[in-house]
Amino acid sequence: MTDVERAATPSRRRILVVDDSALVRLYYRDTLETSGFEVEQAINGIEAMEKVLAQPFDLAIVDVNMPRMDGFSFLHTLRRSAADVATLPALVITTEAGEQDLYAARAAGANFYLVKPVSQQDLVRHVAILSGAPT
Repeated sequence: MTDVERAATPSRRRILVVDDSALVRLYYRDTLETSGFEVEQAINGIEAMEKVLAQPFDLAIVDVNMPRMDGFSFLHTLRRSAADVATLPALVITTEAGEQDLYAARAAGANFYLVKPVSQQDLVRHVAILSGAPT
């Protein structure tokens, strides 16, 4: 989609999925694209930072455990970046279910935290809310 087409369809939100699992990225991408979202993918926090700095997104979905740069490090880096990307909403979706993990995610800058597995309905609902998509 070109910038002109994107401007003409303001309801189409751009989502960055950051997860090292190809299967998880495919599940999120298929679910979100079917629901009208535009999806870009990154396999770790380093690749995610490169993408966030290169183009605008409405939301990042972030896993915690990834190689090279984990999700918490990505969020810390993001929140300390230039003002135009530092406020990007972030939804952490991880297998880490401990209370300390929730606190760590919030301390890193997550706006919301879900534990895998996440149903398609819950994924779309949370992404819509956090990205500001019209309902």
